[in-house]
Amino acid sequence: MIQSCLHPLRLTADPSRVVVRPFHLAWQGSDGQSNRARRLVDSVLALDDRSIGRQLQDVMRDFEQRHWQTRKVFLKRFRQICALLDLSLEGVGDKRQQLIGAYFCHEYSYAAAALMNPSIVPHPDQTGLDRHTIRVLMSLRAVGEGHISSIAFREGLVSADSSFELAPQPPFATAADAPDLDGIYNDGPITVFRQEDSNISGTVIFPVTPAQSNGLEDLRLTHFTHDDGRQEYLGTYTAYSGRDIRSELMRTADFRSIEMVPMSGSAARNKGMALFPRKIGGTYRMIGRQDGQNLFLLESDDLTRWDEGVPLMTPKYPWEFIQIGNCGPPIEIDEGWLLLTHGVGAMRKYSIGAVLLDRDDPSKILGRTANPIIEAENEDRNGYVPNVVYTCGAMRVGDQLFMPYGISDSSVGFAFLPLKNLVNAMV
Repeated sequence: MIQSCLHPLRLTADPSRVVVRPFHLAWQGSDGQSNRARRLVDSVLALDDRSIGRQLQDVMRDFEQRHWQTRKVFLKRFRQICALLDLSLEGVGDKRQQLIGAYFCHEYSYAAAALMNPSIVPHPDQTGLDRHTIRVLMSLRAVGEGHISSIAFREGLVSADSSFELAPQPPFATAADAPDLDGIYNDGPITVFRQEDSNISGTVIFPVTPAQSNGLEDLRLTHFTHDDGRQEYLGTYTAYSGRDIRSELMRTADFRSIEMVPMSGSAARNKGMALFPRKIGGTYRMIGRQDGQNLFLLESDDLTRWDEGVPLMTPKYPWEFIQIGNCGPPIEIDEGWLLLTHGVGAMRKYSIGAVLLDRDDPSKILGRTANPIIEAENEDRNGYVPNVVYTCGAMRVGDQLFMPYGISDSSVGFAFLPLKNLVNAMV
């Protein structure tokens, strides 16, 4: 392996990080006429004021200190239920509204099972830093109850001297504000919003549409520069419905308003797509794996439509004989495009490698690592899915590659690799 500097910090699952989520009842009763949600609302409306006060007090004692603006969340949920059931707000007191809202919410531990498969980009705010330090934003795949994946974020500082420091997490995690789709079928583009008073590290993006219902998986973020100089954060991820998968595109300028757009075309039926950070030769380019085994280079005039590409790489070395895939968007360095890859070998062991592509014609391979640059060793072999290291993106920091990476689908580690040594190791 390439000589690397492994940072001692590790991120692991944390069941104490919880958010308030909508609790969805089965809307129709078995007789097809009665409405379970309406019966629940009527039961609360029938309570006397003293019971309302006592019940709400119990709820607040248990949950108000664990969440951000809990009463406001309950009131918002109450209004959603009223709109869904076509109920009037008239005459319903504030405490009664809060209690009804509480019955249609639940607490969800979004990272109780695992944190894994990170990607990383420069933070939108680079003020107040010296020239050797970069403020970074890292996305994480957070896995909670039911093995449902959501997208979490962490902010930090990385320096050219191989130092790395994560910013403290806020005391409360908050779900991004999403459209309420109770009883409404919507599989088109949606926009979610970061809560006004929360920072990025405290924001979690949950599945919203039916296509996403069982998870948002493996976001691959890139800091994209358009031809007119405008910059945008773009990321591909896998939407999983519980039965089908498809690739979708996340796009945002500031991580306050975040658009989530389904992608079309034959290539979008697959997972593991990674976008180049700028156009090449006037078109968008993407790395993908269309056949479950090999890497392909895709080309499109439309960011949201991707059809079959041309073969780029096939498994060559024993540590990748089963299959190969990308490990995040290509990174532009002096020698060309550095593409991190993963390979799967004997006993389904995942390792990370790298390939160098021509800057002007990325269909040309200039070199690739014959051996892994990172692989699971010693205690890192143990986890929810053993013998796996995996990343969804790294970035250049000075003369080094800074790479956060998932460990056995259970935790996240960090490594610095000298770019010169990495390129020299390629054959």
